[in-house]
Amino acid sequence: MADVPNGEQGCASPLELFNSIAAQGELVRSLKAGKASKDEIDSAVKMLLSLKMSYKATVGEDYKADCPPENPAPENNSGLGSAEAEEDFVDPWTVQTSSAKGIDYDKLIVRFGSSKIDKELVNRIERATGQKPHRFLRRGIFFSHRDMNQILDAYENKKPFYLYTGRGPSSEAMHVGHLIPFIFTKWLQDVFNVPLVIQMTDDEKYLWKDLTLDQAYGYAVENAKDIIACGFDINKTFIFSDLDYMGMSPGFYKNVVKIQKHVTFNQVKGIFGFTDSDSIGKISFPAIQAAPSFSNSFPQIFRDRTDIQCLIPCAIDQDPYFRMTRDVAPRIGYPKPALLHSTFFPALQGAQTKMSASDPNSSIFLTDTAKQIKTKVNRHAFSGGRDTVEEHRQFGGNCDVDVSFMYLTFFLEDDDKLEQIRKDYTSGDMLTGELKKTLIEVLQPLIAEHQARRKEVTDEIVKEFMTPRKLSYDFQ
Repeated sequence: MADVPNGEQGCASPLELFNSIAAQGELVRSLKAGKASKDEIDSAVKMLLSLKMSYKATVGEDYKADCPPENPAPENNSGLGSAEAEEDFVDPWTVQTSSAKGIDYDKLIVRFGSSKIDKELVNRIERATGQKPHRFLRRGIFFSHRDMNQILDAYENKKPFYLYTGRGPSSEAMHVGHLIPFIFTKWLQDVFNVPLVIQMTDDEKYLWKDLTLDQAYGYAVENAKDIIACGFDINKTFIFSDLDYMGMSPGFYKNVVKIQKHVTFNQVKGIFGFTDSDSIGKISFPAIQAAPSFSNSFPQIFRDRTDIQCLIPCAIDQDPYFRMTRDVAPRIGYPKPALLHSTFFPALQGAQTKMSASDPNSSIFLTDTAKQIKTKVNRHAFSGGRDTVEEHRQFGGNCDVDVSFMYLTFFLEDDDKLEQIRKDYTSGDMLTGELKKTLIEVLQPLIAEHQARRKEVTDEIVKEFMTPRKLSYDFQ
């Protein structure tokens, strides 16, 4: 049942009501799917409608599943009414905040116990690689790390490391948000000249979603084409499906079992929030996402070497898997993986949630036409502009909440141009329509070029990327 009991709806915050409605909706769906009694379903539906009425009375508008409410400014600074009381919620499956600016990443660093990527580290990466840092580093899109200095120490001392990232293939079409870790990983592969393994967790999606094994594997292969289209070097990249690779790689499976032996059910419950009613497949899955962090999971690439450290670029919601991995590593005699964490790519409707592949209007998909991109940005991109042109000219727009501006920070390469846009929009010289037009002009060619590259990716090329083999790399 939803968290907010009937009598207490009046004092619940908009976000609590929003989350209760989502939970109650889920309950109604599961009762219907489980063919519960009519009385039970009716009672749950009644509760759902009552929650929605309370929400409308509190927020002033109807509940929309993809639009969490903004937190109204607190009337006073005392008590739980203050905005501070709302905690951001981040785990590998859910990302939610009540702030239109998005997640408070500084707080997240403290909560997860990682380290901030500061100017000093960015400069060190520049010195080590001799390359201008990627815009994701310059702009704090990759903002947090674990042990990146160790990786740089190793690199400067000509010691080897490799890259590992992944994708959970839950649908055939990927959206631009999914590209963020891959765009950055491609840059890391180029500047450090190191091998890369990419895990497609089709087994995870089979366990969590309503998919058949064949569908999950099919999505993995389709998504691999989009990943390959990012430009990875076929001689230095191995892409693998868990469903495929685990059965043919004793090295990989042995590491999965070692990890499973060293993590208790209590630990995974604490880290991932699993409950007694979760399938045993879900409970043991984290060991499978952890295994690629160890070099001897890939004997065809690293032979039996266990001492090659791994660097994992990923969105911060994946960090719980690797906190667990780093805890286990020394106990099974392996180096801890290092991590680089990215922020979330916001949904078009605003930065309160990350994009969802299941809602076509929350994202720009890699399959969208130029016309669809234009329509989506114009119609759905949350604006930080004012209600009227006069007000906007007078008071300016708010770049902190404007989704079009956020997207430009991800995709517009030119720092000076971005800063000029920020100034013009904040001062009111640039209107929302002009800002959206700028974004559309950046996204349309970006997506069109991606589609052209993806067309070139044949089944043969996918097969080559996904075949276990020796990769070419410089270290001994």
